Formats: sequence, C-alpha cells, structure tokens
Amino acid sequence: MNQAKIVILGGGMVAGYAAKQMVELGLSSGELAILSADNVVPYERPPLSKGFLAGKDSEDSVKINPEDFYRQHEIELRLSCVVSALDVKRKRLILKGADEFGFQKLIIATGARPRTLNVPGSQLQNLFYLRSLNDSKRIRDAAQRAKHALVIGGGFIGMEVAAVLAQKGIEVTLVLSDDRIWKRVFTPEMSGFFERYYAARKVRIVKSSSVKELQGDATVRSAVLSDGQTISCDLVVAGIGVEPAVELASSGGLEVENGILVNEYLQTKDPDIFVAGDVANYQDVLFGKRRRVEHWDNAVSQGQYCARSMMGDATPFNHVPYFFSDVFDLSYEYWGDSSNADQIVHRGDTASNSFSVWWLHEERVRAAFVMNRPDEERNAAPKWIESAQRVSATKLADASQLILTASAPAAA
Repeated sequence: MNQAKIVILGGGMVAGYAAKQMVELGLSSGELAILSADNVVPYERPPLSKGFLAGKDSEDSVKINPEDFYRQHEIELRLSCVVSALDVKRKRLILKGADEFGFQKLIIATGARPRTLNVPGSQLQNLFYLRSLNDSKRIRDAAQRAKHALVIGGGFIGMEVAAVLAQKGIEVTLVLSDDRIWKRVFTPEMSGFFERYYAARKVRIVKSSSVKELQGDATVRSAVLSDGQTISCDLVVAGIGVEPAVELASSGGLEVENGILVNEYLQTKDPDIFVAGDVANYQDVLFGKRRRVEHWDNAVSQGQYCARSMMGDATPFNHVPYFFSDVFDLSYEYWGDSSNADQIVHRGDTASNSFSVWWLHEERVRAAFVMNRPDEERNAAPKWIESAQRVSATKLADASQLILTASAPAAA
C-alpha cells in the first residue's frame, strides 16, 4: 500500500500553496503526497475568468509552482487520480480500482463544483461553466467564433466573464435573477455604478429574469427568458454559484453542513484530518460565526495555515475574509463581512470610478470595498476590521480628509 505522512486530497490552490509553505518550513523528502482529480499541476483560479480567459496569461504563468517543483522536493503528485472513499478509522483513501493510500495526517481540499442549469436545452453545445483550467480553455476557444454571448449570473464570475467577452468584441447580454447587479454584496449605489459602466461598454443587462430554455439544434442558438424575451446567443456561460464537494467526507462519517464542519483550527472531529478552501465550513474567530468562503485568498491562506499546523504551529485560524476582482479597466478589493452592518458610508463619488464603501456595526468597521482610492484606505481596511476599529461615520464620509482622521479610540 502506498502512503505518506501528509496527504492533500485535492489538487487546487490549497495544495499548491500548502506544498510551497511546507517546503519553506523544511518538509522532508517523501513526506507529502497530493492526490488530484485534475490533469494539471496546481494552478491559480482567478486568471481563469480574467487574464487567462482573455488570452493574456499562459498556462505556465498560472501554475502556483513550476511542474518540476514537486519532483525536486520528492512530493508525490498524482494527477487524474479519482478517490472513491475515505476510511477515517483506518486512515486510508480508497482509490478508483480499489487501491489504497494511507496517511497520518490529511488535508481535505476537494473544493466545489458549479451549479448547473436544469432547463430544456441544457445539453446543447456551447453552454459552459467555469471552474477549471480546461473550462477556461474551452470558453476561450468558443469565444473566437462567437458573435452573441449570454452570461447568466451577476456575481463576480458573471461580471468578469461578461467583461472579458465584451472586450473581445462579442455582443454580451448579462442576465440577473435579482433586480440589480450583485445585490448580495453591493449597495444600490455600487450596483448603479457598475450597471452604468457595463452599459457604456455595450453589455446589455437583463434584471429580475432567468433562463427557462435554451434552443438550437446541436449547438445553442437562443435562450428563452422567464420574462418572455428570446435572446440570440451562440455562446452561454452560466455563473450561478457552486456546491461544496462533500461526498467523500460525508461517506467517511465526517460532519457535513454547507461544507465540511471544522473548528477554529480547521480540524474535523478527527484532529488528524484538516479541511481547507471552498469546502471548509469553519469557525471564524474574528467574527464569531461559522463561515464558508469561495475565494482565492481563503484557499491560499487556509492552505498555508494547514501547512504550518502540520509543521507544528497550533494557533487558531484568524483571517479577514478578502477577495478582489478585475473588470474592464477597473480593479477593486473587498474585505470583511457586511451581514450585520447597521450603517453604510460611501466615501468618494460613486458616479466616478474612484470610491470606497464602509460597512459599520455600532461604529466599528465590519467590511470595506475599495476601488481606485489612495493606499491609506486599502491599508486601513483589513486592519480596522481585524481590530474592530471604532470610526466616525461623518468624518469617514468626508473624502477631503485623510482617512486616519476618521478613526477614534476604541471604547474601553
């Protein structure tokens, strides 16, 4: 039976960054194995809907570590490796074909899979979902021949894909189920800005609607929406969310609820089994709640954290949630959790492409969005959230003042 001291189940960003961190911390040869269902060494996910999709990034440039990194450090990397079961008690992974792979410690990083459309015509060609490098390649290839694209979903994937396709000269329609773009995250003012920005770049936005049917022969040619419209399209990309891949953990008896349940150390009920990335439902010590995060920074940070834990660190995972996005010529960042905010402050002109938004609860910063603002604002955002910094909303809203003047001493 093959075995390793540490096994990472999943070959995504968690694996790439955990391996890199372990090597930096003195990983011994032969101690680590990565079992990946993907056919490519671990790579970055953000470029798949940005630079790689646009044709600006190469396949080599998006790899987290060079291909020979794993061989040089005697890390066993099994690609296209399908694991069919997890035996927690015996510390075994059962591979397709009934082979077994043993571990002393395990990091589960099985990620998530895209939700799919369940409508007539959903089996037609040129309907795509974006999760893997191969998905991005297929969309990029199809875009070379496309004239009319339909993008479903107003979250960051939908927004990024729509922007890339529009910049390729394709006529793009973006269909939203909500009455404004990314309602779950954006304020009405933010949604209004982005809707105007996209419209000025010839992206048509259809709100409060959904796709009821895709039509075509072998290949999609049009989409029928719930409001009765028929949209011509020869390329469809659906960005309608993901589902955590929990089946192996569940079958192995681990606790599952919107992901795999872990504590503040990212450990399951078995302390030798850790979970990281999109599939981890962890106890957030900073916000005092359970959280599952589907963004790049979370996978990177949790992969590095698990690596440190495997090498002897025993501190809780304490991290400000973060993501970034690039659309057209804009870049923005978001930190924190705005869910319990009782006050929202917009700083700068939301009719321009330079503003920030701050979510407060009892005068303490809980979340922040920053786009094309001075570095002092983006530097302050995560620090203020982590420290529960108390601020003056009136001063914060005054963009003529340095942001540090908005802060006030925290109450004793």
